Amino acid sequence: MQRDARAAEQQNAYIIAADTVVAAGTRILPKTETEAEARKYLNLLSGRRHRVYTAVAISAPNGQQAARVVLSVVGFARLDSTQIDSYLATNEWAQKAGGYAIQGAAAAFINFLSGSYSAVVGLPLYETSSLLRGLGYK
Repeated sequence: MQRDARAAEQQNAYIIAADTVVAAGTRILPKTETEAEARKYLNLLSGRRHRVYTAVAISAPNGQQAARVVLSVVGFARLDSTQIDSYLATNEWAQKAGGYAIQGAAAAFINFLSGSYSAVVGLPLYETSSLLRGLGYK
């Protein structure tokens, strides 16, 4: 992890970066670019469990770095075409790993969650807090 030019200006700054990917079986479902892609992902996730990996990395002002990957398992109810069409109309799927945002309308699709809800949203709060403390943040 490299500190950017703005970080150099902020000598007491902790820089936090995080990203999320969804894995269904052996397939990685990146952030959706199109509605057709989101529809494909939602059909794939319908009625099954999938894994959500969220990585968080932190760089401390003194140059120390720490990172962690958090694994969560999410289960979707079986979705019919009307549910998928309605969800796609919200545009919440845009730029979302796996084509959904658990903190929005897609919460109604979730019938199982093991792991970290905040990691599925996009920033694992417990792990981020732990990493910050380990790097000396008070």
